[in-house]
Amino acid sequence: MKNNIMNILEKTEAVLKGHFLLSSGKHSDTYIQCAKVLMYPDYAEMFGEMIADKLDDEVDIVVSPALGGIIIGYETAKALGKNFIFSERNSEGNMDIRRGFVLEENLRILIVEDVITTGKSTKEVIEVLKNYKPKKIYKACIVNRGSIDEIDGDKIISLIDIKPDIYEEDDCPFCKNGDKPIKPGSRK
Repeated sequence: MKNNIMNILEKTEAVLKGHFLLSSGKHSDTYIQCAKVLMYPDYAEMFGEMIADKLDDEVDIVVSPALGGIIIGYETAKALGKNFIFSERNSEGNMDIRRGFVLEENLRILIVEDVITTGKSTKEVIEVLKNYKPKKIYKACIVNRGSIDEIDGDKIISLIDIKPDIYEEDDCPFCKNGDKPIKPGSRK
């Protein structure tokens, strides 16, 4: 199945090769642009169903960080028959639940992302969700591109793990050759 997922990512040109600046500030030879695969409703629906099938427990609601997680989060919620909301950055740049979304206490919440590298966005969403005293928070993504397998002691549910070469700026071989990285992601 993982070969099939990789084939779909490559066929839709979601796997980019080059010199990229990641949101973490690190550099990489590979960038996964899930927006390219999620523009196809059939693939988005299929990936959402696959994430839903990997859950070992019931959840009450699905939450995704804007912008990259919205489509896959929605499709996962649809597959689970659960409601979906998203978090987004407020005017101070901090992650927040806005737009009149309300969460009850003691919910089992699934956070769904398109790509997890360092887990930074997921951790920001977790901090916001703690205000609602959740019973449990699960974490899932299409692609785990990082060197982490868990966040807050919980395993990350992923459809595929892709381990590209990732460098600190000072150790980046592309920078040493004078190449400038590009930043295709949404976070500034």
